[in-house]
Amino acid sequence: MLQIRIASKTDRGARQGNEDDLRWGTAGSGWYAVVADGAGGHRRGAEAAQRAVTSVEAALCDPMLAFSPAAMTQVVRAAHAVVQSHQDSNDLSARMHCTVVALWIDGQTSHALWSHVGDSRLYRIRRGVTDLVTADDSVVQRMVQAGLITAAQASTHPQKNQLLSALGIDGDVQPHTVVRPVELQDGDAFLLCTDGWWDPLDALQLADTLGHSRTPQEWLTLMEQRIVAHANPKQDNFSAVAVWVGDPTDVTRYRPDDTVPRFRR
Repeated sequence: MLQIRIASKTDRGARQGNEDDLRWGTAGSGWYAVVADGAGGHRRGAEAAQRAVTSVEAALCDPMLAFSPAAMTQVVRAAHAVVQSHQDSNDLSARMHCTVVALWIDGQTSHALWSHVGDSRLYRIRRGVTDLVTADDSVVQRMVQAGLITAAQASTHPQKNQLLSALGIDGDVQPHTVVRPVELQDGDAFLLCTDGWWDPLDALQLADTLGHSRTPQEWLTLMEQRIVAHANPKQDNFSAVAVWVGDPTDVTRYRPDDTVPRFRR
């Protein structure tokens, strides 16, 4: 049986309210984590995020749900339908939507599935290598993929927060689900987070803070300190869930004499 440790943290940043939401826990022989970032008129972003994570959590806790990419995709689409069904069609200013990223671990097979819509992200750090395993549903990400701008230019682009898809929009969504279950390795560290969390940090900071942490909660706290030190006067809500497989101390965390961890997009 896998040894899984999970921790979470959320903060409103410089905003008046917090429209992020998250859940995590155990389900049968497995574990799940989900993070959502809401937006909408009359502060309904918080409602969108809450409805989305509640829907995903309930579905992943269903013992009859098969552990498969198709099931994971349907879970996210069902959350989209839930948010859609609570829209106020008579008041356009009150429409709501949210991003979502979800991780589902099967303890019996030691595999993981994940899916996302929007620009909330999932990172995996494995043996010193930080992988961003999701691709943002955003204008700037499409520009990066097309070779029009670099990833560095995307971080300061005026359209960096413009999404191309989110739960609750009109019509259907196409969740980005990993095509097959991914085998877990001892020492894997996952981070699910909203854009308010990942925007002030880079890959080296994710690995560096991991290298000085003994628990998932310590890792989140060290990253939070970096975000606060960034001192953005317009800091967005920032939320994250950290999921550790086994003990990253000896296999994922790097030592001061190690080479600089690589970063892959």
